[in-house]
Amino acid sequence: MSDERLRWTFNGDPDQAGSPSGIRALTGEDINMVFQPIVEIATGLLFAHEALVRCKLPRYASPQILLLEAEKERACGHLGRIIRQQTFERCQDTALFVNVHPEELSQRWLVRPDDPIFFHEREVYLEITESAAFTHYDLCMSVLKDVCARAGVHLVVDDYGAGHSNLARILDLNPKIVKLDGALIRGIDKDPRRQIMVRHMVALCTDLGAKVVAECIETVEELKAVADQGVHFAQGYVLARPAFPPPAFDFPLSRRTLPSATGKQRPPPKPIGKLTVQDSSSAVQMANPRPSIPRPDAVARVAESASRASSRPGPPNSKRPSKRPTPPPLPKRPPPISGAR
Repeated sequence: MSDERLRWTFNGDPDQAGSPSGIRALTGEDINMVFQPIVEIATGLLFAHEALVRCKLPRYASPQILLLEAEKERACGHLGRIIRQQTFERCQDTALFVNVHPEELSQRWLVRPDDPIFFHEREVYLEITESAAFTHYDLCMSVLKDVCARAGVHLVVDDYGAGHSNLARILDLNPKIVKLDGALIRGIDKDPRRQIMVRHMVALCTDLGAKVVAECIETVEELKAVADQGVHFAQGYVLARPAFPPPAFDFPLSRRTLPSATGKQRPPPKPIGKLTVQDSSSAVQMANPRPSIPRPDAVARVAESASRASSRPGPPNSKRPSKRPTPPPLPKRPPPISGAR
């Protein structure tokens, strides 16, 4: 194997040169992927699915234990490649959210040109946690943004609001989607202070060009509360539990509840250079005037005024025009006598 090839695959662990063990011994047969829908609140329609890993081996039954062991063995790149391979093979005709461990960025697996993210026909969203965006900021700014640009995929910051980082660093990554931390969502319908916080976070993300997902929604009341704060997308058990094949869901809201408007809305300005309906009817009447029909009382007043004017004596030197006499009719010519010249 050439040195160039080793730079793409070898992560610096001396044990990697020997027989695989632990996480590196895992194959696609050991990994199971389940999918949870992400739904647009405004329409109640499916937006995408998030891919979630499950391991069939009992010692890695919990996803948290699986990822912790991968970190310990420095095998996050190997595990992430298997996860993406299984994800895109199992769910091909939908947009997908895929979690990326920050160690994959330094181990160079994600940037390989044969990675499955480069061949998915639908939208791909790479998720990285808020804490990882802070601890691996330079790698996110260089490697992850470069991968997103070359593969045409989008960056997602997960667990936003967990308090691991400052806001400026997160926003410098220019994410397409921001997923709010589940601690902000659980019981939000009973906590007005958290509602205010989420509303301001959504407004900030929207102004900066990012949509917001609220995950870990478990009740209809929580779903209504996040909808009231302007959240764009919903995810959680209230819609569907993770499963394979991707599960169907029942959106419980008949319509989106918009947040109360601040300030009085002004009516839209009247369009310039266009006739309104009233203006159009007036223009038609001017172009095609109808003959006016006088009322009977008006006719009587006009006749009375005319008779009074005729009975008044005229001025001394006034001359009234006389009527010309009608000329007598001409005599008829007798018919000619036959034989007469």
